[in-house]
Amino acid sequence: MFDVAPSTVTLTDIEAAARRLRGTARRTPLLELESGVYAKAENLQVTGSFKLRGAYNFLASLSESVRARGVVAHSSGNHAQGVACAAHRFGVPATVVIPENAPPVKVSRTLAWGATVVRCDPSSTARERAAQRLVDTHGYTLVPPFDHPWIIAGQGTAGLELVQDLPEVANVIVCVGGGGLLSGITTAVHALCPHAQVIGVEPELAADAKASLEQGSVQRWDAALTSRTVADGVRTQNLGALPFTIIRRQVAGIVTVGEAEILAATRWYLGEAKLVVEPTGALTLAAYRALERGTYGGMTLREGPTALIISGGNIEPALLAELLRA
Repeated sequence: MFDVAPSTVTLTDIEAAARRLRGTARRTPLLELESGVYAKAENLQVTGSFKLRGAYNFLASLSESVRARGVVAHSSGNHAQGVACAAHRFGVPATVVIPENAPPVKVSRTLAWGATVVRCDPSSTARERAAQRLVDTHGYTLVPPFDHPWIIAGQGTAGLELVQDLPEVANVIVCVGGGGLLSGITTAVHALCPHAQVIGVEPELAADAKASLEQGSVQRWDAALTSRTVADGVRTQNLGALPFTIIRRQVAGIVTVGEAEILAATRWYLGEAKLVVEPTGALTLAAYRALERGTYGGMTLREGPTALIISGGNIEPALLAELLRA
């Protein structure tokens, strides 16, 4: 065990994370949605999203003495569940700061894993300050949501599995919030499948990552802007510093999609694929539908198989019922 993380992320780091995750995270299936189009179904992960991968890798990388003091995290929901589950597996206390506008289903499932929940205002600043107070008061270790090599390496294990299952993949489409998943997956894909391109996708209403690539530096959007999207998993106000560095170097580009497109993709999964997918998880299908019609957002699909990452399936029951009625 070690408490000092490397300053970057390599394929070796991702492979080590995969070994730590054996027996804890599921190796989620790669499902063929239609000819040449596949979905990595992280909605079928233990906690209903990919976030368990990074959270568990982080806790597993701590020394036992540090881990035993307890951990704290701040999250709108899926990272909260990942940290709560990982802490439960290690038998250590976890406290999670969750904004007031987080989906109730994600809060209740975080509590079900035995974590203590502290509510705060819906901004990254409020979350970070509340979490830091708990670190200062109790000596907990902060488990960051995305901007850390251990987190990125853990999320990258989904990309490692994808390439092992589909080595001929030509396009990989990944949603982006803080950038942990996108930077982890692109690291794995870039190392093992250099012929493939990785494309990021985010909502038009929370397009800080695209703006960051265009401006050449991390751009921060107000919480009032990013909270407008139904895709609550990517309401993050800005990319992390390390994810931005990796994404800028290795990702082909980022496209944005509208709210109607996101909901249509979520509904398609329910009706056609018989999969429960949260709106954030449906972002990649929405992006694919736009890209398959031709060049979109400056991006064009390469010839060959396309893989979509379904980031999670923790959809609010009320929204699920509304989509089923439509």
